[in-house]
Amino acid sequence: QSWSRGMSYCLHSESHLDTGPIYVRENGKLHVVNRGAGSIQNVTPKARPFSLFSRTFSVELCMNREDDRARRQRTDHFIFTYTKEGNLRYSAKSLFSLVLGYISDNVDHIDSLIGFPEQIAEKLFSAAEARQKFTEPVTGLRALQKFTEAYGSLVLCSLCLRNRYLVISEKLEEIKSFRELTCLDLSCCKLGDEHELLEHLTKEALSSVKRLLLKDNSLSDAGLRRMTAPVRVLKKGLENLLVLDLSCNPKITDVGIGYLLSFKKLNCLDISGTGLKDVDAVIKRLQMQIGLVHSKVPLKEFDHSNCKTEGWAEQTILQWEQAVMEAMKPQDNLRSRAAALRFYGKTHRIEEVVKCTLVEPETKASGNLQFYKENIENCHLPLKKEVAGSHELKNNKKRALAEQERERTSKQKHLCLTVEDWDLLNTY
Repeated sequence: QSWSRGMSYCLHSESHLDTGPIYVRENGKLHVVNRGAGSIQNVTPKARPFSLFSRTFSVELCMNREDDRARRQRTDHFIFTYTKEGNLRYSAKSLFSLVLGYISDNVDHIDSLIGFPEQIAEKLFSAAEARQKFTEPVTGLRALQKFTEAYGSLVLCSLCLRNRYLVISEKLEEIKSFRELTCLDLSCCKLGDEHELLEHLTKEALSSVKRLLLKDNSLSDAGLRRMTAPVRVLKKGLENLLVLDLSCNPKITDVGIGYLLSFKKLNCLDISGTGLKDVDAVIKRLQMQIGLVHSKVPLKEFDHSNCKTEGWAEQTILQWEQAVMEAMKPQDNLRSRAAALRFYGKTHRIEEVVKCTLVEPETKASGNLQFYKENIENCHLPLKKEVAGSHELKNNKKRALAEQERERTSKQKHLCLTVEDWDLLNTY
């Protein structure tokens, strides 16, 4: 009786949970309890699926709450392709690809790459470049410095920044991190004499530069004096310079040309469009002291086609330029407002991108002032037709050079540096 009262109490208790049928074993037999009558039926129980959760239970996938980076890391281990039938097929990536992707994601945490195989380093650089790691403000510079310290010219041997003064202003520290450059084109960037990048040209990291194009940069004699100070006094800096373009800088005068005489290895020089007062005297001075001959026709060294960006970081420079151009897009909406201000009499200056043309009107007016050395094998001019000088001219030049050398050696004993030169030396 107590058992039946207990069972009836359990059966008639108010419970909103459906616990299913109740089975009772008695005398070795299994019985099911009927809820309606509260009696026990001696029947074989029917199999009923056991419900672990209630009917109101809902499931939400956690992957919907994760960010894109976590989702990408989960699927980055596989390569997804489609078969001919249109079915999705995936295969696992190699361990090398997985490790390469992980290191490229954390490339800014690398301590050093010195001594690391350059074949693997190039793949690592490409992987980090594809993830645009070098465009990030702080970590990008730190990652780029690891590669430039270890591989130098392999990262970038030639850099063309013509008309890209916005890229220079935004990525100045990254540009300064490049080492062992042999060609640098900074034409039409309006840098001026005091720009930090021009001062960087005199550092040991860029002593390998052989081709330097500084056309239309608002340079003056003071800028040339600062740029040539290490070469003139310490025999360091741009001592290996072979090609120099200083055209379209009207503030450069005869005094500034005198500073260039310290570039003894110079093979080609362009000073067209400068503010020279006595052109004939400058031509004679360049020929007598460093052996540069005035060219009657334009030289191919200054047609701005030989200098291109070459190296691992070629796409990185394009990414920088693209990022700068995208940042300037919102400013295009201000043109309509500027036009309205001008219509209502408001004086408003509209900043336009200044394009640098290869042939300037000033250059045409002053004539072509390009110079080259006669005994250069890689010269692109038919020198025999233009400079068919006699033996007397060569002998006179040799005698003049000998006299200049004797004067230089005699003056070297009593060489005294000015206060301004000492100030310049203290800045390096």
